[in-house]
Amino acid sequence: MKRKHTITADEFDEKFDNGEDISEYVDWSSARRINEEPQRVNVDFPKWVVQRLDREANRLGVSRQALLKIWIAERLEKA
Repeated sequence: MKRKHTITADEFDEKFDNGEDISEYVDWSSARRINEEPQRVNVDFPKWVVQRLDREANRLGVSRQALLKIWIAERLEKA
């Protein structure tokens, strides 16, 4: 990614705080969210649950894993 020019951290912070577009100064290929590294969790479900999850995921056009992530995140935000 080619940037137009470099700026100081203070300039970057000021642009961000002012709501300006700072995307040209960020290398998005190496960006990550702090404390949001994925952690694998194994869960066993009865066959009928997996079948219904798959039907709902297919209906929505997402993977089973994506559906579970969405549903669990929504539930946790309500808790």
